[in-house]
Amino acid sequence: MPNFLPLLARSYSSTRCSAGTEATKNGLRALLRQTAQPVAVVTSILKRDPDVYHGATLSSFTSIAMDPLPLVAFALRIPSRMADSLNTLSSHMVINLLSAEQATIATTFSRADLYPHPFSTTPYFLNKDGLPVIRGSLGAVACKLVSKVPLRDLGHAYTAEEKIPDRTNGSELFIAEVLRVEEGVLRGDALPLLYHRRVYTTCTPSDLDHPEPHSK
Repeated sequence: MPNFLPLLARSYSSTRCSAGTEATKNGLRALLRQTAQPVAVVTSILKRDPDVYHGATLSSFTSIAMDPLPLVAFALRIPSRMADSLNTLSSHMVINLLSAEQATIATTFSRADLYPHPFSTTPYFLNKDGLPVIRGSLGAVACKLVSKVPLRDLGHAYTAEEKIPDRTNGSELFIAEVLRVEEGVLRGDALPLLYHRRVYTTCTPSDLDHPEPHSK
């Protein structure tokens, strides 16, 4: 599996003195709450029980490259069952980008304590890999894991004089290759589900999207 850790560690080391402070963390959280984030649910099969599907709402998801391969990335808190299910290079998954009317689904897959059987109330079908694709979503992509980075390991970039923060639980970064966009899911007329200021919302067209040309 490709190892992106050295590169990430080098880029991280230049800001290591401030990035771990609580003030910086709180400031970053406050800033990100002001930006609308797309909401996605990743689905897979639990390795220890191939007949059990698993899903998790992602708090971070982004496209990171189109060439030479289409790549996406997301982070998961560890320990978690989803992180455990994506533990080999052959791990496959589906990332479902939710539509505006699917806030309930986002909540269902983010609270395993309240919804232990989320697929029992979520409409889905199986793709050709046997993985769940959520119906009614904005669209879905079938992916294969190409790398994962335990973010706590970035602490190895610290010098001997610096205190390394506790990263016992932390998060793990997953980088996946997009194999295909699932057919029969993409909805060009649907609005996206967004997370903004701690609530689920969506967007609507406005004059800002299509400004009037200036008169000469």
